[in-house]
Amino acid sequence: MTQKPTTNDTVADLLQQIRRCRACVETPRGLPLPHEPRPVLHVSATARILVASQAPGTRVHASGRSFTDASGDRLRAWMGVDDETFYDERRIAIAAMGFCFPGQDANGGDLPPRRECAALWHDRLFAALPPFDLILTVGRAAQSYHFRRLGLGHLLAGGLSETVAAWRAIRTAHPVTRLYALPHPSWRNTGWLKRNPWFEAEVLPELRRDVRASLDRAARLCEGEGTYKKETAEWPK
Repeated sequence: MTQKPTTNDTVADLLQQIRRCRACVETPRGLPLPHEPRPVLHVSATARILVASQAPGTRVHASGRSFTDASGDRLRAWMGVDDETFYDERRIAIAAMGFCFPGQDANGGDLPPRRECAALWHDRLFAALPPFDLILTVGRAAQSYHFRRLGLGHLLAGGLSETVAAWRAIRTAHPVTRLYALPHPSWRNTGWLKRNPWFEAEVLPELRRDVRASLDRAARLCEGEGTYKKETAEWPK
């Protein structure tokens, strides 16, 4: 059952509940998780950037730290940030559509994100957080959820390539949050990147500028120079 957002939720309380969650073992939607749950997310109320991904892989399940693999190296290069900045949750939040590693299929590929996470936690978590300056949606599950959450579901094209290619319209479609649809930075998408050189030539320079602007704003907020105006959903420039 989907849990509706409530004004009583706080970010700290939700994070404690999420990290104790065992729904995919005790009350699963379908087959139970084949291993012990280990929810992985990095979230704070001051982060101005959200990396919304699919689900942890085997290395992340072992480390408890998101994107501790080659795909993380590529994603950080796309964003133009180092490890220290990427893992500073005061500035960058990382929240996958599935918080736990979902397991693997018969061919050794990762299974889709568990359905329990979005139903139980996502609406409540993002209702408790201030709106982000910038959201990077990595993979179709994250794109589908966040586009629709922001009222931009009509911008989801027929497939990943079409959605990523519409980046100019998507980037400025929301009045508060700049949104990007990204391919997964896995090595499996190296062929896609070679077939679509416009992604690195056109999208990434703009993405890095937006990342830098959001990080600068987050730095001012962490230093107490900015105050969030909830009534207008705007952050000071």
